[in-house]
Amino acid sequence: MSPQTESFFEYLRFPSISTDSKYKRDVENCADWLIGRFKGMGLSAEKYPTPKHPVVVAKSEPKKDRPTVLIYGHYDVQPVDPVEEWDTPPFEPTLIDGRVFCRGATDNKGQNFAHILGVEEALKSDGELPVNVIFLLEGEEEIGSPNLTPFLGANRELLAADICAVSDTGMIAPGVPTMTYGLRGIGCLEFVVRGPALDLHSGVYGGAVANPAQVVAKLVASLHDDKGRVQVPGFYDKVIPLEQWERDMWAKLPDGNAATMKETGAPGIWGEEGYTALERRWGRPTAEVNGIGGGYQGEGSKTVIPREAMAKLSFRLVPDQDPQEIISAAAKFIEEQIGDDCRIEMDPGHDGTAYVMDPHSKFGDAAQRALKATFNDEPRLIREGGSIPIIQSIKDILGIDTLMLGLALPDCQIHAPNENFTIENFEAGIRLNQNLLKELAGA
Repeated sequence: MSPQTESFFEYLRFPSISTDSKYKRDVENCADWLIGRFKGMGLSAEKYPTPKHPVVVAKSEPKKDRPTVLIYGHYDVQPVDPVEEWDTPPFEPTLIDGRVFCRGATDNKGQNFAHILGVEEALKSDGELPVNVIFLLEGEEEIGSPNLTPFLGANRELLAADICAVSDTGMIAPGVPTMTYGLRGIGCLEFVVRGPALDLHSGVYGGAVANPAQVVAKLVASLHDDKGRVQVPGFYDKVIPLEQWERDMWAKLPDGNAATMKETGAPGIWGEEGYTALERRWGRPTAEVNGIGGGYQGEGSKTVIPREAMAKLSFRLVPDQDPQEIISAAAKFIEEQIGDDCRIEMDPGHDGTAYVMDPHSKFGDAAQRALKATFNDEPRLIREGGSIPIIQSIKDILGIDTLMLGLALPDCQIHAPNENFTIENFEAGIRLNQNLLKELAGA
């Protein structure tokens, strides 16, 4: 095993689960380990406390005549439950058939550590870097980065840079260089429909009072028409249509419908009419039901009218949709369907705006050259359907775009048991970092 892989394994062994207070000391220890690693490379490094978990900032010695690159990542990880579904211990990295199995292997320790090692190798071989580098690693990404946006606002000068680079996204297939230039935003909403004061006998009272479970089912069904279009008034008013070059590029990728079915196990494709599966996933807004419930859930029958039922919704959004406007419009649309026979309580959830950059800007072109040099293939330009709200915060607060150069494969099992990262991509990430810094220096 190479010294680089051994260091990677050491990093992975920290159970830095940010959402569970039992692991607070482990998160802190992981941050301390990073500080030691950065200082050992010759970078200045400091740990900044927040109300929950610390932010780690490391910097190379600045040179006035060189651009500055901010490299963002996170060292916190998801919980490991259900632990019984892991084939190997979740915090004991295990190498099997060229893949490292461990929580955090891909999301995001493997990807950000590849950048760290790329900088370390460049310093060892050349004595300096072609650009100024700032590392920004947080310990709260998996809980929504609640303290990072305020940290950005309070440390604009410390983090001043010309461009940001992130490897926390995916590749469309092994060996296929992939640049993500857009992410969907998100807006969440949940509601409870309340009817009678207690569960009622469905024979004695059925047909005389509103059934909250039936009402919720009707409300959920009203979100879409039979062509997959969201029916919330004004939902599409600010949507920026996909450009033709985007649709042409995505059409040249491997069959997105087949890939979607293979990755999900779904028997067929469903969604907004007139768009492919990839276009729906990456560049169109959606309304999704994330949870629905009410009434008896146990084995056999229990003939009741439940006193309440609920649903949890999320809206994946695209430029220029405003999450708060969409949440408000959806709440109004749902509330207007409620009659006098029941009551409804709304609870808006978290939100984040969509992000998109010009992949053909000077920095975007530099990133594509770096990808091509690393993988010896033409980069594919995609958006992704997920949300990384802090990317838009970096744009809003620091005024810079972000190059998202993913190394995660579709079968890496992020957030699930048996998360894994290929050694091939880990090593490619080290080379990618070095190529990227050289290309950005000349942009």
